[in-house]
This record gives sequence, structure tokens and C-alpha cells, in this order.
Amino acid sequence: MKSTRGATLLVAALLVGCVTKRVHEEPPVIRGDPQAAPRPVPPAHDSTARVGEAPPDIPRDEAPRQRIEGVKDVRIALATAAQGAALAATGPWRLFDARNAVLVRARASDTWTIERRGRELRATIVGGSATPWSEGMLTLRPDRDDAFVLFAQHRYRGAMRFVSTDSALVVVNVLPVESYLRGVVPLEIGGPRAANEMAAVEAQAIAARSYTFVRLAGADGSASRSAAYDMLAGVSDQVYGGADAERAFADQGVAATSGQVIMFGGRLVSAPYHSACGGETASPEEVWRAGPEPYLRRVSDRIPGTADRYYCDGAPRFAWTRAFTSEEIDAAVRANLKNYATVPSGGPGHVRSVSVDLRTPSGRVARLAIATDRGSFTLRGNDVRYVLRAAGGEILNSTYFTIESEFRRDGGLSRLVVRGNGYGHGIGMCQWGAIGRSRAGQTARQILATYYPGTTIGTVN
Repeated sequence: MKSTRGATLLVAALLVGCVTKRVHEEPPVIRGDPQAAPRPVPPAHDSTARVGEAPPDIPRDEAPRQRIEGVKDVRIALATAAQGAALAATGPWRLFDARNAVLVRARASDTWTIERRGRELRATIVGGSATPWSEGMLTLRPDRDDAFVLFAQHRYRGAMRFVSTDSALVVVNVLPVESYLRGVVPLEIGGPRAANEMAAVEAQAIAARSYTFVRLAGADGSASRSAAYDMLAGVSDQVYGGADAERAFADQGVAATSGQVIMFGGRLVSAPYHSACGGETASPEEVWRAGPEPYLRRVSDRIPGTADRYYCDGAPRFAWTRAFTSEEIDAAVRANLKNYATVPSGGPGHVRSVSVDLRTPSGRVARLAIATDRGSFTLRGNDVRYVLRAAGGEILNSTYFTIESEFRRDGGLSRLVVRGNGYGHGIGMCQWGAIGRSRAGQTARQILATYYPGTTIGTVN
């Protein structure tokens, strides 16, 4: 496949294309409750299946390049409602106020904490003195490049910023984009990945980097969510585990694709992805409250020359079944339906039937009808997944399913069996499909060109 690397993107003049507008996906664990209103740029994915627990990192002779010259750092919110936090690092560190004045010089063994009073913050050493109250934010930076900042007993590269709001403390990890991706890629693609699966790792790195730069460009409406950070650390955006999540195979994929992003018609595009499509990906309008995008079209994952083999059929949830008793379906509808439909003041009542009213071109559920003894309700697209939750709160794996109903002698619903395929929203890159294609010898560029038709690979300078 010929390289399109000559397509160069100057960050100062990013022409960013917003993906689709859609309802926020379940936190991949994917990670938070969905928003009722659409948002300009969707999360990169949802409910990513973890292929396996990655092993301890293998020392490498050369680490990936951490910073691309001219590219600003990314700000990742690790907590948005903390009431306090410890100040810690693996080496000597300093604490700066909003004007970049040094407030504290500390050793790794020193025990300091952050306290909040309204919108003011101060640092206090255990059993000792405290800094003056300071409005705005405080930033902890290690004195050595090889040291990590610590939060909730996890290590992070870069700096740790503490921002006070009217009601809580926001904890933000500020670091170079390439360093951030080292903590994203291994969690999103799962691991460990074998040598013949590295093309999928590289494709994941490029897709994650593209999503990140769309957020950094601010053309997706992200600034309206919070001025304190660019993205969240969970499935609302991309799953990020800091330095503790880094693995050698993922470092290799990030380094091999350094600066590479996905472009369509000369503009940087956000690249949604999901765990497993179940046989065919979906276009945005099939699942989200969104219009079509020319580079997010339906793609078959069938292996050429086969009747029933798919690149993603090795996924743990390529095919799945979830059953509900009448009590469980009543409980799910009672707890969740009000977020997606107008429900009578006394609640939706007992479910009498659940049926598929309409399907999308890819075979997913476009409209689901729920009839109760108090009325009839209609759900559309991805909303179905958030209403038909399991007893533990897990959303439905996908909208790619059929329904089997069992009834009592009196005509009441006794059991509902949902049989489906795939895991996630089904739009953009199928991660398990990418792994299967990599095993078949496809390159990262071929994989991305398949799942994002018409796109090319550009480079951030």
C-alpha cells in the first residue's frame, strides 16, 4: 500500500472534521452513565473486550519518543469529584501555583496533601506547616525526567494538576501526547499481542492518536465540558492507565507510528472504534443520533472465500446470549426507561412484551417496542443498550441482536432471551477484526483504510 505520509498536518492550523453527534457510550467498563443529549464528538469506543491481562513490561533498549516538537501537552482528568488528594512522586518534586511560582520543594519521602476551601487550594505537610491558600490550580512536577507523579497509588508521566471547582477537586495528568498513548494503547487493544498482531496495535495507536488530536484542536465542543481538561481517563473518551499500564508491545506500536493520524479530504478526523462488530460494522446514523460520515460506512468483516468466517470471530463476545426473567426485565425498565422515554408518574408498570419494530441496513435494532400494563414505549438505536441492562448494571453488548419471548399461560411475559453478536457500538474500527486482519497479513494502513474508507495517513509536525 502506497504511503500517504506526505499529507502533513500543522497543529496550529488544524482543520478538524467532527465525527458524528451521538449519545455518549457506556463507560468501556469501555466507564459512567450515558448523557441524554447528543455530544459533538463521540467517545472513541465503548465496552472494549480485554483480550487478556498484559504481562509485566519487558525492558526495552529504546523508549518511544515522548514529545513531538510544537505539539502541546494533553490534559487527562483522573478524578473530577475528589475532596482532597495526596501530593507524591517517585523522586524530588516541586509544587507551583497558577502563576508558576514555586510553593513547595519536597522529597519523595515527604507526605503532603491538597486541601480545598471553596475555589481555594493549599498544600499541607502531615504534622507541619501549610502553604497560603491559592485560588485556581496547583501543579506538581517531578524534578527528574525519570520520576513519576503518583495518584491513587498509580504512576503517571508528566505533571499532576489540581483544579478547584465550586464543589470538588479535579485531578488532571498533564503530559505529552505520545506518553499518554503509551498508557492507552495496551488497554484498548488488550494484550499481550503476538508479533503477527502488531499491525492491529499500530492501527490502534493511530486511531487513538487521531481521536486525541481532534480533542486537542477544540473543534469538537470539548471546551464546553470543562476548561480544566481535554479528556477523561475512562471510556467516555479513551481508557488510560498511566505508566503502570504501559507494555513493551504497545510502546513498539506507538513508536512505530509516532505522529501519524487519520485524515479524510485533507482534514483530521476522529476515529471511533469498538471491540467486535459481530460480522459487519455500522454507519453512525444506524446507532447514534447523527448524520452520515463518508469515512464511516458499513464494512463487512467476512473473510473472503468463506461462508461463515469473520475476521473478528475470535472475539469472546462475537456471539452472546443474555436472558431476563420477568422480574429482571421489569426492574431494568423501571430503573432505566425514564432516561430515554416519557414515563407515567407512577412508573412504566409491568412489561408485557418486547419486540423489534425496525432494523438498520446492517441488521442492528433501530427501534425497539416495549409494551407494559401502563402504556407502550419506543426506544431507538443505542438507547436500547442502556435500558436493557443486566442486574449488575452492565449495558447490553450491542444492538445487533434478536429477541425470543416466553409467556405464561395467562399471557404474561415470563422470560426474555436476547441473542446477539458483537460488543460495542459497531462504528469504525473493529478491534478484534483488526487483530484478525493483522494475523492474515494486512498492514496497519490496510486495516485503517478498510474500516475508515477513503481515509489516508497524515503526520502531525
